[in-house]
Amino acid sequence: MSKNKSKNTSGNIAQNKKARHDYSLTDKFEAGIVLRGWEVKSLRQGKIQITDTYVILKDGEAFLLGCNITPLLSASTHFVTDPTRTRKLLLHGKELSKLQEAVQQKGYTCVCTALYWKKHLIKAEICLAKGKQDHDKRETEKNRDWERQKMRIVRDHN
Repeated sequence: MSKNKSKNTSGNIAQNKKARHDYSLTDKFEAGIVLRGWEVKSLRQGKIQITDTYVILKDGEAFLLGCNITPLLSASTHFVTDPTRTRKLLLHGKELSKLQEAVQQKGYTCVCTALYWKKHLIKAEICLAKGKQDHDKRETEKNRDWERQKMRIVRDHN
């Protein structure tokens, strides 16, 4: 008997590309995430959306808000499923204090940039972020295009 393979064969579950566009990301942290059984099953199928997620720090704990995990249709009916519930993040005390200190500074926030598998555990990559203004976003786009052009020129020259 062979088990069904999940759709997601790599370690990545979901990425928040919008965060990389809207924010300047500074420090990265790896956090565990507290999930229920039906949520893990949905994550294996890739039924997650993290584009508008952010992290709040309250009473010395971190919580993930805005993460939408769609329940599977084959899930049992005796579970009450809330796709957008607040999920607790597991971090070390030093990491929590560093995040708390940075978030209290002007303009910093904490966003979730990725969810991925690490062995049999699901981890969340959270980053300290500072909001970009429109001209900063355009500048980033120009730099990215120029780097791409340079690579083409070097490749074609060889």
